[in-house]
Amino acid sequence: KGERHTVVVRSTVVPGTTKGIIIPALEQYSRKKANVDFDVAVNPEFLQEGKALHGFFNPDRIIIGEEEQRAGDMVEKLYEGISARVIRMGITTAVMVKFTSNAFLATKISFINDIGNICRRLGVDVYDVVKGVGVDYRIGEHFLSAGIGFGGSCLPKDVRGLVHASRDLGYQPRLLESVLEVNKNQILNMLQMVEEKLGDLQGKTICVLGLAFKPNTDDIRNAPALEVIRMLAKKGASVKTYDPLAMPNAKRVLPEKVTYCNNAKEAVSDCDCILVLTEWDEFRDESLYSGKIIFDGRRILEPKRAGMMCDYQGICW
Repeated sequence: KGERHTVVVRSTVVPGTTKGIIIPALEQYSRKKANVDFDVAVNPEFLQEGKALHGFFNPDRIIIGEEEQRAGDMVEKLYEGISARVIRMGITTAVMVKFTSNAFLATKISFINDIGNICRRLGVDVYDVVKGVGVDYRIGEHFLSAGIGFGGSCLPKDVRGLVHASRDLGYQPRLLESVLEVNKNQILNMLQMVEEKLGDLQGKTICVLGLAFKPNTDDIRNAPALEVIRMLAKKGASVKTYDPLAMPNAKRVLPEKVTYCNNAKEAVSDCDCILVLTEWDEFRDESLYSGKIIFDGRRILEPKRAGMMCDYQGICW
């Protein structure tokens, strides 16, 4: 009581939300005035799921959005002992840093998937292309892993949020719209490949390895595997699946007819083809795939080696 408080917005909210909604709400319910009775700062997080603890103590930058220096000073004190560049700026600018970062990462993924789709038609391995492109310091090789596309709670949400915010401002962000469209189409591309190989999917048994949007997590939010399974079910296919962590979450949202297996070996038995949609290390076991039809959405296997032991197809290579 009697102390001046600093409210720090850590969550990712659409640009304009802090000033337009959060601060007025704080003033209304506290009956106090921002920048007079209390301070507000924005401190966006850039943590990667599954690596959050390491990421917090080893950030590549600390972004602080402030209207008053007092607020920024208070937030910066929280990071004493952590070695990273601290960049201070306005509140809305700080929010845009977070949205821009995630939008750029999503763009890199959709970009390389677009390139991968071209490469596959040319008989070229897109991963060999990335080896040559990624050494360019202006580009880098991070987030140039072609495959089934991005999922999770951050990239899809933030790109969609930025698209809608842009439209509200009277601007149509064509590139960002295309990022989402390319990502959506990767699922359709994989299903088209499966149908070209197997024909009508009615009555076919399809194994899906991996449900989480990334390994080492049980997070199924916007996971490509879920949409793949729903589409397979609509086409009349029977789906068997296995994921080391994500099956309990998936059972709450997927069709009831999906069969959940106890391990990968059980999942790949007695099926017409296998779709690998999460890059869990245990799925790298080559003995799982011998003599089978594989559609690899995550580059889990080395294509040339896999091609000698099974009918192997990569989604972008």
